[in-house]
Amino acid sequence: MDDHADGGPSPPRRHWTMEEFAEAAGVSRPTVSKYFNDPDSVRPASRQRIRDAMREFGYQPNLFAVNFNRRSTKTIGIVVPSLTDPFYAEVVRWVELGALGAGYWSIVLSSHADPALEVRALQVLDSIKVAGVLIAPLGNGAPPRHRETRAPTVYLDSRMDGDGCFVGTDNARSFEQMVEYLCRTGEPPCFVAMPEVNRNAQERRDAFTAAMGRRGLAPVVLEPARHGWAFEEIGHETATRAIDAGGFPSRTVLCANDRLAFGAMAAATERGLRVGRAPGCDLRLAGHDDHPLSRFTCPSLTTMAQDYAGIARAGLSSLLAQALPGTERRPDRVQLLDAKLMMRDSA
Repeated sequence: MDDHADGGPSPPRRHWTMEEFAEAAGVSRPTVSKYFNDPDSVRPASRQRIRDAMREFGYQPNLFAVNFNRRSTKTIGIVVPSLTDPFYAEVVRWVELGALGAGYWSIVLSSHADPALEVRALQVLDSIKVAGVLIAPLGNGAPPRHRETRAPTVYLDSRMDGDGCFVGTDNARSFEQMVEYLCRTGEPPCFVAMPEVNRNAQERRDAFTAAMGRRGLAPVVLEPARHGWAFEEIGHETATRAIDAGGFPSRTVLCANDRLAFGAMAAATERGLRVGRAPGCDLRLAGHDDHPLSRFTCPSLTTMAQDYAGIARAGLSSLLAQALPGTERRPDRVQLLDAKLMMRDSA
């Protein structure tokens, strides 16, 4: 670098091209590129020279450009319907931590429950050559729009038709367990269905229907008041409509997810119904997912706890098994994880 007129060194430059840095460090441009791709692939003397130059000149590489130029990138994409939904936020957290441990970094995009934005997110990830994509897809399971990316893809939480890999909760087993518990401890439940925003809506409805049928009971399903992802509002409207029409068809209500249950619990309380399993209560209420706030409702919500960390780990492992160059390991096409019954005060 040039010196100032007073003989002191020039201050570090803020923006360097890799060619400029290589010249200043006294090594070739390909050597610098190899170093940032894999430091151990560079001879120790050159490696030390590059590190010394980075400290001296304050150089930081454009990691995005370095990653983009790799034959196999070290970036994975994550697409979820909403980052404000605690389930997806928690899964993303575990995926990011696992990816960092495996030497990858993550780009997280939200589809905002909009199929067009979901397609756009996948196109963006494809354009930057991510190593693979983890997606919690919208819709009823039809796969065509997810061909927007050429990268290996693993579906989380909600499955798609076709040959893609999927990791999620075993809805059939978890609703069987919840229905068994509710029937054993009180009046058989009716079911508040979730809107058809993804494949889980139909799977959970079918799982409830099958569990009731195995007990010789007629399944009673309350349809959601409207479509959309505002589950708390939809649960509140659905429950209010049922109560004002003469009451729930059962004194036990099972909701397709915890967010619906939050809304239903609020509606029942507003109408003067006491929710809980204690003597004198008017209504038992349960959900599914173990939303982080489920322990703190009043009363605390009985639910099925999904394995957030397990879903993230299995999804990432499945993706890396496909994305790593030369790997011969092939992941299971479908991995269903068990949920755990959380018996609390609401049912």
